[in-house]
Amino acid sequence: QTAAPLERSSDRRVCLWQVSRLLQKAEAERTQEDRALLQEHQDTVQELSRRQSRRSLLKRKQEEVFDDAENLKAKVRQMAEALQQAKHVVIYTGAGISTAASIPDYRGPNGVWTQLQKGRSVSASDLSRAEPTLTHMCIWMLHKVKMVQHVVSQNCDGLHLRSGLPRHALSELHGNMFIEVCDSCSPAREFIRLFDVTERTALHRHGTGRLCPHCRAELRDTIVHFGERGTLEQPLNWKGAAEAAEQADLILCLGSSLKVLKKYSCLWCMNRPANKRPKLYIVNLQWTPKDTLATLKIHGKCDAVMGLLMEELGLGTPVYNRSQDPIFSLAKPLSPQEQKSHTREEITPPAALEDASPDTQAQSEATAVQGGWFGRGYAKARRKRKTV
Repeated sequence: QTAAPLERSSDRRVCLWQVSRLLQKAEAERTQEDRALLQEHQDTVQELSRRQSRRSLLKRKQEEVFDDAENLKAKVRQMAEALQQAKHVVIYTGAGISTAASIPDYRGPNGVWTQLQKGRSVSASDLSRAEPTLTHMCIWMLHKVKMVQHVVSQNCDGLHLRSGLPRHALSELHGNMFIEVCDSCSPAREFIRLFDVTERTALHRHGTGRLCPHCRAELRDTIVHFGERGTLEQPLNWKGAAEAAEQADLILCLGSSLKVLKKYSCLWCMNRPANKRPKLYIVNLQWTPKDTLATLKIHGKCDAVMGLLMEELGLGTPVYNRSQDPIFSLAKPLSPQEQKSHTREEITPPAALEDASPDTQAQSEATAVQGGWFGRGYAKARRKRKTV
């Protein structure tokens, strides 16, 4: 019973191969027999044409486009004027704002998914070594001067928190790699650490192996993997994100492909008439599914754009200062019994950093790690299919 469908499938593949080979020939080189075959299989010719169009469109969407210097400056000036006139600004951030901290994005030319699609392996280093970028610090400054009211981030790297952005003004929709929680306590208890708590966690497996000092239940990470639905109140702060979006009259998207964020309808006010929605400004090198709805699309690297923006606004460019990093005051130390519960490098306080020898720092920088929210996030995609 299965022989006939298999035979038809095999014939179809042969036909596609033959027609594809003929289409690659210059028209002048095609024989009478070639032209007759193409005429006979017009449906296959059309299908191959549609496939080629889809491939070309996908390739164009993946290309990085850069505005020239003059155009970039003019666009940033336009965005600065809009920010000054807006009453309630919300910023949505993606992996593109952290690439300057040596954290790879996902869909850029050297992004995680892009490399995996090309069959290349991706190595992960300890992301806790990263520090807030110029963009993170500019966002902190814009909030400090009350030009930005809320930040919604897809990133798990904790760099917004470390920039000094207040917790109430931040929604980390996909979690924070420095935070573990006890959801057995009511309300849930939060424990901020100086290391990546996700070493042993993965999709649908969130236990960190450490215990709550109050109820002795196992702590869990806060990461929301692809295919999961986040339920924690903090650090996700969905309530804050939805309320901010509802009040927004301007949304600025920085370094995000928006392919995930577009699915969160509460962030876009799409239930309103078009003229009642927030003005949308996008800074990204590649195409996004919201480009046609944007008031302005800026093709530039986030740090370059934000640096120009601060100049236009006359605010100066803030610099990250480790001695003012709030994570050191927020972090809860491990109990003596849990000191060896992880192998991840801890963020070094400024005083301890000065005491570290150059050899120790060099050795630390050379160490690569596996697993954790970043490593586990793409490890599944690297597995080879079993051969039948």
